[in-house]
Amino acid sequence: MSQQAKLSTWASNIAPSPTLAVDAKAKELKAAGEDVCGFGAGEPDFDTPEFIKEACIQAIQEGKTKYAPAPGIPALRDALAEKYRNQGVEGVTAAQCVVSPGGKYSCYLAILAVISPGDEVIIPAPYWVSYPEMVKLAGGVPKTIFAGLDNGFKITPDQLRAAITPKTRLMIINSPSNPTGAIYSSEELQALTEVALEAGIYIMSDEIYEYLLYDGVKHVSPASFSKEAANAVITVAGFSKTFSMTGWRLGTLMAPPAVAKAVASLQSQTSSNATTFAQYGALAAMQNWDQSMAAVNEMLTVFDRRRLTLLEGLRGIDGIECARAQGAFYLFPNIEKIGLSAAEFAARILEEEKVAVVPGEGFGAPGYIRLSYATSDDVIEKGLDRLVKFCAKLKA
Repeated sequence: MSQQAKLSTWASNIAPSPTLAVDAKAKELKAAGEDVCGFGAGEPDFDTPEFIKEACIQAIQEGKTKYAPAPGIPALRDALAEKYRNQGVEGVTAAQCVVSPGGKYSCYLAILAVISPGDEVIIPAPYWVSYPEMVKLAGGVPKTIFAGLDNGFKITPDQLRAAITPKTRLMIINSPSNPTGAIYSSEELQALTEVALEAGIYIMSDEIYEYLLYDGVKHVSPASFSKEAANAVITVAGFSKTFSMTGWRLGTLMAPPAVAKAVASLQSQTSSNATTFAQYGALAAMQNWDQSMAAVNEMLTVFDRRRLTLLEGLRGIDGIECARAQGAFYLFPNIEKIGLSAAEFAARILEEEKVAVVPGEGFGAPGYIRLSYATSDDVIEKGLDRLVKFCAKLKA
């Protein structure tokens, strides 16, 4: 072939993940001997609880290393259905639950199952970087609604209603949110759900951070509001953040029967099943809930301390405004008064002070940066000192 073959439309239009790019750059600098303060990674810096690891090891030793049913092992799907029934979603069955290779893939399958080429998907911004790219990969059109610091990073029912067109098929809600850590109250979610139900569109509720909560706030799933809501909501979650199982690649999805069946069929033709023996580790987490929550609470105690330390430090820097996030493990300060774009700020502080942050452009929020406090206290303290130094230098 005399000329290089062209890439597909999908490959040509997809943007790489900026969060993974920042993390990779930070790791590259560390490997070269640099002392980098990394605030980029979106994963807990704790190990997976030992009893979960032991259950997985036992499964391997017992030969549970073969193909599993595409939607997941039956016992785990039963446990997931019970969890959602306990959260107020009436009549959920195991057939409505699908276990996938990662929460990211669960999101993508949900989108693939309900939109067709040309359909619009409403995505509140700031958003997780992968949502628009997934929509584009499915042939859809991402349509964003921005809600900034002054709005608590939460869209209103009026904004949602104004964005819906005859082409709208799906809206995405992520609460608690990546990148902002914002969480919608039950009343706020109910109001948005009512608008979606009136318009006859699906809701994908990404609840991957559902147990990482602070200040006494409560998480509520839109699927629990009514039978009508349960028939329109696709709930995506997983084990990565809650149980520090990011590398296990286990996501979950609970959906109306027809959607769940479609998702299982799509998965059967793409990835087959999530890793069989890893699912037995997840099953141990579900079946030993008190032990699991004890591990989560230990992690939350540390995260909460780090959250407040980082928040106080950021608010003490002239030119930076930062909301008090109440979920996940991120802060999303506004740096517009600093005088640099977020992309330039992130590039320069990594180069000059060896601090890795993620610029807001990738989240649909120019003027903001994301910092993860899923890192050590030492990194947070040292990183804040470097942030203060960097910002002071800019104003000098």
